[in-house]
Amino acid sequence: MNIKQFVKLHRDDWNQLEDLVSIMHKRKSVMTGATIDKFYRFYQKATQNLSYSQTYFPEDEVTLYLNGLVSKSHNLLYKDQISSMKQIGHFLSTTFIRLFLEQWKFIVAAMLLFTLGGVGSFFAVVNDPQTMHGILPAEIAQGVNPEQLGSADGQVNSSVMSASIMTNNINVAILAFAGGVTFGLLTVYVLIYNGIVVGALAGLFFHYGKSYEFWAYIVPHGMIELTAIFIAGGAGLLMGYKLFVPGQFSRGYQLKKQAQRSVQLLIGTIPLFVIAGLIEGFITPAAIPLAAKYSVACITVFGLVLYIVIGRVLLAKRQLI
Repeated sequence: MNIKQFVKLHRDDWNQLEDLVSIMHKRKSVMTGATIDKFYRFYQKATQNLSYSQTYFPEDEVTLYLNGLVSKSHNLLYKDQISSMKQIGHFLSTTFIRLFLEQWKFIVAAMLLFTLGGVGSFFAVVNDPQTMHGILPAEIAQGVNPEQLGSADGQVNSSVMSASIMTNNINVAILAFAGGVTFGLLTVYVLIYNGIVVGALAGLFFHYGKSYEFWAYIVPHGMIELTAIFIAGGAGLLMGYKLFVPGQFSRGYQLKKQAQRSVQLLIGTIPLFVIAGLIEGFITPAAIPLAAKYSVACITVFGLVLYIVIGRVLLAKRQLI
């Protein structure tokens, strides 16, 4: 049996199981004996289909889909109701990490698009600082003065600044994610444009010999902030790619399924944006040595790597249970 025949033969059963999972999550009053029996029959079929798919189509997207469907069904059927905090912990330690590892190629693609825009604008501004006025929005280009960098340290309203920054960054992430419905074209634009802005500013400060100072004000929050934007951008690229190349499923079906996965990735970035906003509001503008700001950047990178490594280990353990 080839992949097309496999999907065609079992798609209706999977759709019915999806509907039952959704109904039983939302309306527990419908969980009669007959409903549970029906649910269990479709769940058993799905587990058998997953086993077959893992054997004969291990690299195909249908295997990822069935793995997610069986996991949701298993949780609904066997696991006790857990508290909201435990659900959040499970999402951040398992679900988000699993999606991150599955979609890492799109996240890397988002990073490369950002880097492409950044490198291009960096060299353009280094060669001619006046180019900055043609690259950046007027309010940014006119408000940048390399000689005054750090002059307002300790004088800003950190709480207001932090909240404003978090809101702006989350808006950028949502735009990058939502751009997936445009076949990823808007996502590509958002990533390249934001790279252009950072690259142009970096080029300007490099021209004035202020690179060390400039990056000291960027990397403490930037490592987490950019990681979150790349994840959100990767979610948008994933959605756009599946609309371009729907495979065995219709584009409408791919939009529905990939939007669900991408939304989960986007939600997982919110804690990262909160942390980045707090750092950018309270630590970045603080009157502390530049070396201390670079130390904060190193700590954030270490924390991100540790989170992914631990999450991967926990995920592997849960999959063996």
